[in-house]
Amino acid sequence: MNKRIAFISDHASPLAVLGSIDSGGQNVYVAELAKRLAETGLLVDVYTRKDSESLHHVVDYAPGVRIINIQAGPEKHIAKEFLLEFMGDFCNHMLKFIESQELTYDLIHANFFMSGLVAMQLKAKLNIPFVITFHALGKVRKLHQKEADKFPEERGAIESDIARTAERIIAECPQDRDDLIEHYQVDPDKITIIPCGYNPDQFYPVDKAQCRERLGLQPNDKIILQLGRMVPRKGVDNVIEAFAKVCKEIPNAKLLIVGGEYIAAGDAEQDELAELKKLAATLNVSDRTTFVGQKDRDVLRYYYNAADVFVTTPWYEPFGITPLEAMACGTPVIGSDVGGIKYSVQPGITGLLVPPKRSDALAEKIISLIQDEKRCNQMSKNAIAHAANHFTWRGIASKMADLYQDCFLNRDLDSSSIISQAFREASEISLRSEKELSGVIARAADVISYALKKGSKILVCGNGGSAAESQHLVAELVGRFEIPERPGLPALSLNSDTVILTAWANDFGFDQVFARQVQAYGKPGDVLISFSTSGNSENIINAISAAKDAGISCINLLGKDGGEAAGTGLIDIIVPSKSTQRIQEVHLQLVHLLCTLVEIKLFKTRPSATFEAKVAPLRQVRQSETELPVPIAKYYGNS
Repeated sequence: MNKRIAFISDHASPLAVLGSIDSGGQNVYVAELAKRLAETGLLVDVYTRKDSESLHHVVDYAPGVRIINIQAGPEKHIAKEFLLEFMGDFCNHMLKFIESQELTYDLIHANFFMSGLVAMQLKAKLNIPFVITFHALGKVRKLHQKEADKFPEERGAIESDIARTAERIIAECPQDRDDLIEHYQVDPDKITIIPCGYNPDQFYPVDKAQCRERLGLQPNDKIILQLGRMVPRKGVDNVIEAFAKVCKEIPNAKLLIVGGEYIAAGDAEQDELAELKKLAATLNVSDRTTFVGQKDRDVLRYYYNAADVFVTTPWYEPFGITPLEAMACGTPVIGSDVGGIKYSVQPGITGLLVPPKRSDALAEKIISLIQDEKRCNQMSKNAIAHAANHFTWRGIASKMADLYQDCFLNRDLDSSSIISQAFREASEISLRSEKELSGVIARAADVISYALKKGSKILVCGNGGSAAESQHLVAELVGRFEIPERPGLPALSLNSDTVILTAWANDFGFDQVFARQVQAYGKPGDVLISFSTSGNSENIINAISAAKDAGISCINLLGKDGGEAAGTGLIDIIVPSKSTQRIQEVHLQLVHLLCTLVEIKLFKTRPSATFEAKVAPLRQVRQSETELPVPIAKYYGNS
């Protein structure tokens, strides 16, 4: 059976339009990784917040990948900084979906701290292990953004709890790993570095002249490309300031800025795009700067290939996918010497690194690289090879699948986890059974007691583990359970005579071994008790049919959905569980319960031993609202 993984990506859906205020690298990461993991044979469900009324609840996104849009707050865009209050709803609705669809996940992969909070809660409720990619760390972000950071103060504490609870933490680069250790005191052995990737089917070299013609760009211009979200920490203002200096040295320089149509107008956040346009006007470079806006990902490769150099200078960048895409297209990268950029870009080989917020240093690097065509060409070749060798999503997914496999193995070897889960499941099913089955158990005890009181007998059957329960019940009835001096009760396990079982199975077929004995031993007024966890065993179905034909009342102890046996008996006791072992455990409880009730009903009498004294305790234990079968009601009266 394929392993099933639940991705949680609270605010970053694969279905979102990239380049908007909260849509960027995480959306790409989740979408591409899910698709490539599905190619390895995993089944992936991506849970994300429903931020539009038009979205379907479940979307088939790719083979083996579904997007499940979860109700959590208003069905509209809300900036991620203000989503924390809705994560309780997210968790509850996700849990309801899992239960309603009867899904079982082997692992959760949380993306971002709010998703980690949901994963942590689900682990506590369902005992599903989880790994997390934080994508950004609150404590580090706070160092860079200070009062501009609008996330709740408790983010850092939540991230610390998640880091302690997660099975593994995925760092996207060495700097990410160092930050986890320094600021969150994470055990280094718990961290695995797995970078982001790019899709080689989308990003690859295309002839520069053809790309420029397609985009309406001049063939002889020196084009600098900035591509990504328009938020302050991305440092786009730094690129514009550097470009103003470049224009003084390179007359045919042009700057293309792709991305950044702000979709949440009226929000408290500043419209960064408008501010950047003002800056370009102030620096007198508006005529040489084109704000392209958002573009479909299938078009982005033409922009990368049309550019002479790709520039990205954020203050803080946990990884950064755009440098990979640029290198895959053969475009040298000039990036900030921070986070994942200094990990993915090889200085002097595939591009250059500069300090963030240093427009003078950036301008110098741009000028030196653009003016050295031979160096640009060599970097282009190096960049293509470097990206292909280290950063394809298929390669990244392979590393991630290996990490998951370690988690599966560790869970299999974690005895304490297995024990804890088993007891928790047993307790939960036991409590559900008490809530749902108390009335029908009391009815079954009444039917058995009535038959025994009238001199009839009990026949019992079951297969495998259920055969053991059959023999157990009969042993308690014929012998004793809690009242030592009582007479034996006539009960017969149809599993016990191996000569009959093997002879009849050999000569006529195993499907009739119980039915034949019902026909031989059963009399009208007797009771047949059948144990079957699935309710689909043919020899059980046939035994019930033979019993009904002979005027024998049937009590079926079942599980799951009751199978074919459901509805065939006078009484069906269906354990509310899909797990065979949990059903068998409750069946054992039912054996003991039925024996207790039958002994109370038949033998716990007052000294006079009158009929009224015998039936009084039965009336006490019987639930008043339970509707008894007609013959039982007649026997006990209407009180």
